[in-house]
Amino acid sequence: MPIAEARIDTDRPSRYLVQFCKHAGAMGSGRGHQLRAHAEGVSATGRVTIRAEWSDTSGTVTFHPWGICRLQARDTVLLVRVQATSDDSLARIEEIVTKDLGRFSRQELSIAWHS
Repeated sequence: MPIAEARIDTDRPSRYLVQFCKHAGAMGSGRGHQLRAHAEGVSATGRVTIRAEWSDTSGTVTFHPWGICRLQARDTVLLVRVQATSDDSLARIEEIVTKDLGRFSRQELSIAWHS
């Protein structure tokens, strides 16, 4: 299973973790926002079920059947780890996380993924 991680330096790691997980939960609930809005660079064909659980310090977003994204907020860093079923699924989840966190932070966050 492909894995990618990102270490994001920020003075508001908990804020971004909670905001991303709430947003993912809304995508999964069918209320308003749809996943296809995130599919600009990567094809989002097929059915995906999204479920999100979180606290102020950790979160898990499941993109079934693509994979899972785990987030952890520490003092000045947001740690993100994606484990996917394929390279294509990994790219899809990375794109969603990158775009959403970039939008939430107004492009203030620098996100570099590492295998």
